[in-house]
Order: sequence, then C-alpha cells, then structure tokens
Amino acid sequence: MTPDLPPALRQAADRLLEGVSRKGLAEQSARISAQYRAGQTSAGVVGSTADATAYVLTRLPATYAAGAHVLAEAARIAPDFAPRTLLDAGAGPGGASWAALETWPAIGAATLLDSNRAFLEMAQTLAAEGPAALRDALRLRGDLTAPQDWPAADLVLASYALAEIAPARQAQTVAALWAATLGMLVLIEPGTPAGHARILAARDGLIAAGASILAPCPHHAPCPLAPPDWCHFVQRLPRSRDHRLAKGGEVPFEDEKFIYLVAARAGLARREARILAPPHAAKPGITFKLCTPAGTVEPRFVPRRDKRAYAVARRLDWGDVLPGAD
Repeated sequence: MTPDLPPALRQAADRLLEGVSRKGLAEQSARISAQYRAGQTSAGVVGSTADATAYVLTRLPATYAAGAHVLAEAARIAPDFAPRTLLDAGAGPGGASWAALETWPAIGAATLLDSNRAFLEMAQTLAAEGPAALRDALRLRGDLTAPQDWPAADLVLASYALAEIAPARQAQTVAALWAATLGMLVLIEPGTPAGHARILAARDGLIAAGASILAPCPHHAPCPLAPPDWCHFVQRLPRSRDHRLAKGGEVPFEDEKFIYLVAARAGLARREARILAPPHAAKPGITFKLCTPAGTVEPRFVPRRDKRAYAVARRLDWGDVLPGAD
C-alpha cells in the first residue's frame, strides 16, 4: 500500500485549509506538538475544530502511513482474513479506519470510539466523501480507561492510543480490546523505547489470554532484545507544502517511526524471520539483523555469489521478512 492519503481523504483535508491562515495554523500545530511531547493527552490538547484541523495537517499523514504499513503486513500474513466489521478504539480523526478500508474494502460497518468530541466530529467531516462504512460509521464517545460494552468486531484497531493511558490501566484496556475482537487485534504505538515497552506488556497479556501473535514477532517467546535496543520500524511518507510549513521542515518527506502488534483469535501464520534494522550492504553481500522463529536475534549474511538468494535479499528492507530464514 502507498503511504499517501487516499484521494478522498486528501481532498477532505485540503478543504479544511480553505481560508485558513497558514501562519496561524503552523503556530497552532507547533503548540499541539509541544503539548503532546510534554505528555498531555488528546483531551487536553485538541479541544476545538481548529485544534483538530491542525492535528489533521501535522499528524494524520504519518499515523495513516504507519497504519497502512501495518495493515498491509497483517493482510499479507493472514491472506484468508476478510473482516466485515471494524472497531477503531481511540480513533482520533479516523486515519487508521481509512487505512483499514484501503486494505479491506469489503468492511461494511465501522465503529469509531474516542473520548474527544472534536476528533469524532472531524472524523465525520473527513468521511463525508469517503467509503460508505466510514460515512455511516457509528461514532461513540467513550473512555478507553473505563471499558464498557464496546461493539465486537472482526478487526479491532488501537492506533497511537495506549500512549494516552496511564500504565496501571493499560492492561485493562488491552484486555477489553481483546474481548471485543472476533478475529484480529492491531495495536500501533510510537517507535520509542516507551512505545516498545507498552507493546511488550500488551503482548504478554495477549499471549496469556490465548492470542496468536502474527506480527512483527515470529515467535511467542520473550522478546530477545535487551535495552538500550528496542524494536521499532519506519515508514517514509511525502510532505505536502502545507505539511512542510506546519512542521517547520524543508525536506519533502518525513520518516514515521512506529512499533506494532498483530494478534489473532485462531489460525496459523507462517513464522518468518523479521528484519529489525536497516540492512547493511557491502561488496561481498548483505547482512541482516533478524528476529527469528526460535526467539533469538541473529545476523544473517546473504552472499552476492548466491545469485538467487541475493536477488531476493537486495529488495528487502527494515521491517520485511526474510523468506526461508528460520
């Protein structure tokens, strides 16, 4: 999948900017970014349509791109999974839901759950010309730290949501998300050591509850990475002119770092070693850092002289799986 926003979503975002001062929007975006970095939650940061608009410009492209990457990998690993219903928990303006509909267009019913009214209203605005499942989505105000009777769904998403929940309450939230999952649960967090720690804690709880971990881990053993190392991946995405202005950047792209977890109710997935860092290419061949199905982290060298294997290896990147590696 492309990391670009779908055309209907891009057009909806562009319409939000009509008549809006770019300078004022950039200042508002900078303020929102600073508040998020200071640890404030969306409830304390995004309180108005103007705030939600600034968020859409500065963060939606990146969160959508990360979601598109993760869901494309989930679809590759579980090719028979065909969700019809979606629960997007902590949905924000709905970027992950759009990525889900791009991955599985047959989704016919969606529920967007968030505690922030401005975000839910923005999600509705953005979906006005979008897929029917998003136009007609059920939008629920709800607190992820106080699970209620959330609608069960084939696919449950929580994208960049656990970071806003106190550590002591995250396990309860993950358990509630799993209880609502009929088929697959996908968690996405920022690619930081703290994000990795949240994903590891969720992974432990889900394995204890009987979940099958499909990705990125090729095993159910304890994570073999030791601090200061941590598991994360990266998605490069293009920046529009307005995006660059709001972010105060000059380069026409940005790299979104993220960590994720895909868990499923049933079914077996192929256990393939995953590449945990940028491959190191040299004249003799390519060296990969792999997380293996045996639950270990190991280097793997693919020599140039092995032409068939090298032809495959040279097309692989950070986050991909290495076929045939165990």
